[in-house]
Amino acid sequence: MFRHILIPLDGSVLAESALPVAEYLSRVLGARITLIHVIEKDAAPSIHGERHLTRHEEAEVYLEQIRRRAFPAGSPVALHVHESAVKNVAQGIVEHQDELTPDLIVMCSHGRGGFRDLLFGSIAQQVITSGRVPVLLVRPQATESEEHFECRSILAPTDGRSNHEKGLLTAARLAQATHARLNLIAVAPTLETLGGRPAATGRFMPGATRAMLEMVEDELRSYLEGMAERFQEEGVPVTAIVGRGDPAALIARNAETTHADLIVFGTHGKAGTKAFWAHSVGARLLAQTSRPALLVPIR
Repeated sequence: MFRHILIPLDGSVLAESALPVAEYLSRVLGARITLIHVIEKDAAPSIHGERHLTRHEEAEVYLEQIRRRAFPAGSPVALHVHESAVKNVAQGIVEHQDELTPDLIVMCSHGRGGFRDLLFGSIAQQVITSGRVPVLLVRPQATESEEHFECRSILAPTDGRSNHEKGLLTAARLAQATHARLNLIAVAPTLETLGGRPAATGRFMPGATRAMLEMVEDELRSYLEGMAERFQEEGVPVTAIVGRGDPAALIARNAETTHADLIVFGTHGKAGTKAFWAHSVGARLLAQTSRPALLVPIR
């Protein structure tokens, strides 16, 4: 499982919303933590209404305060401040993947617009599109009292394609490590929710298209049942459900009804900012849920 967690912090209270999730995973998985601050060149004097950390010394003091406040004494927490200021903070974080070799990045979304703002050009989105290390995204806390995190229920959406199986396997391993319940979900489209060329075909051949969609639903159900049986044999409590309709909307609704503490899915984030937002079910899902989400890059 994850052994080294990287947490980018910019000095704002919003960014610190990622800390409870990271502390929990570090404690449960036995992973070490690195808190990182990348100094931005020619930065504005404030960020998210708070003073911007622009000097190496003050950034080190800040990270040390976070280590003492957010993690129990003796926790394996290292501090790292990038020596020189950079113009592109996101690229600076990505480049530290080679230097620090984390296998998980935990970071918070910023902006009142939520995940849509995050995914459409922000630092976190650029880190996601590097496509190399899983990124766990946490929404800013609504109140300062939301400081506790525990993973009891994991939702793992899938489209049934074997090359996306990495997301399910990561979810199952995490459920096993945290003793969480794993909920698998797949959504087959309906004639009304088809897009692109299939939608055009459906208008001219509705009967044949409906029959094809029923076959898709049957294949998804068979695939999920096989994966559920596999994970149950490994000792993971699993449920599996196949729905019909808009995938993002149904998955987001299921996350609420199952009280998912975490959503885990594979993504081709490297498609680029605009393409990711326009075509990815994952991006549309993130826009409709406030649940923490673990994005697992798929090659």
